[in-house]
Amino acid sequence: MRTNPEYPNDAKEVFKACGTCSRTFAHILNREFGHPDKAAEKAMNLMAGGIMNQGYQCGMLWGSSLAAGAEAYREYEDLDLAVTSAVNATQHLIASFVDQTDTVNCREIIGIDLTSKIGMAKFMLRVTSQGMKNSHCFNLAEKWAPEAIEAGHKGVGDIPQELEKPLSCASEVVRQMGGSEEEMAMVAGFAGGLGLYGGGCGALSAAIWKKMLDWCREHPEKDPPYFNNKTAKKMLKAFKAETSGQMRCSDICGRKFEDISQHTDYINKGGCNNLIKMLAGNVNA
Repeated sequence: MRTNPEYPNDAKEVFKACGTCSRTFAHILNREFGHPDKAAEKAMNLMAGGIMNQGYQCGMLWGSSLAAGAEAYREYEDLDLAVTSAVNATQHLIASFVDQTDTVNCREIIGIDLTSKIGMAKFMLRVTSQGMKNSHCFNLAEKWAPEAIEAGHKGVGDIPQELEKPLSCASEVVRQMGGSEEEMAMVAGFAGGLGLYGGGCGALSAAIWKKMLDWCREHPEKDPPYFNNKTAKKMLKAFKAETSGQMRCSDICGRKFEDISQHTDYINKGGCNNLIKMLAGNVNA
């Protein structure tokens, strides 16, 4: 994909300042759309490493999707259109990313299991030996950033199909957690394992993000803990108990969704209802 030469490509500098790939790309696209949101961007930190270092979809994708969802809400001023647009934009982002990497998954990109102490030590040693700004993740960020911006613009700019109350599992979690329509739109693209891709659960990611967003707003001068985040660890443990250890949407649902209409029908028929309630903290409601 050819990109506009006027797009800024300071991804390495932004990455160094932000600290995580997920926050970096939320910021890069928010900045491009003209609406930086420090709290929402910081709340994305735990998506780095493929959802709390679990190795699923790269944090760059989660961050980009969040920013695209925010822009979709501003563009269409209608939650239904924004949900559809956010899913569409996320699919554009994924297609662009896979062109670069041949995968969406962090573990396959870096070749290291970050859930183990040995794996994390290996990763940090590699980064140190290469020099931070020459590390694989920094180089990928620099290479993909202009294309991510292009894909974000194209995805949000495609007029979404008007559907009767399209639903995103991620948006439903945020709604049940007391989130605003804007926040629901921001995470809408997480649906179905991020852009209906079937990967790591988008509802889980949305719930963690919303918890961290609320925390960031209460502690505006701080970043949410990345290592040993007790709140997020508790959520992940409860999630795995509910899903018998499964993390991928396609495994949890027993299928992949071809479009937002199929996903909406699944949610309307009660699909993942208990999981959504559990993540939102409403199991006993």
